Amino acid sequence: MAYDQTLADEVRHALAGEPGLSEKRMFGGLSFLVDGTLAVAVRGDGLLVRVGADAAEELAGTTAARRAVMGARTMAGWLDVPADALGSEPEVTAWVGRGVAWARTLPAT
Repeated sequence: MAYDQTLADEVRHALAGEPGLSEKRMFGGLSFLVDGTLAVAVRGDGLLVRVGADAAEELAGTTAARRAVMGARTMAGWLDVPADALGSEPEVTAWVGRGVAWARTLPAT
């Protein structure tokens, strides 16, 4: 699956200066990891964001994000954020920040 290069650059910009950052192709796109823990990925023209189960439940009910599905499995704690919900730099930065905040709660791998 191809991913949106412009969105990937916006994510890189939002992550500028983040310690322990790495990039890896996975989940059909480009993933951004913090200390080895996936925080956010660009898939197609949207984002896959890891926020934890409680936040995913709330955000799926209050934003355009929806629970992420991989194959036949709904991924607890993960959200797909569609391109139309990422219209501005502050929106991208906010979603990236949510993913980084969650990744920072987990042990480094």
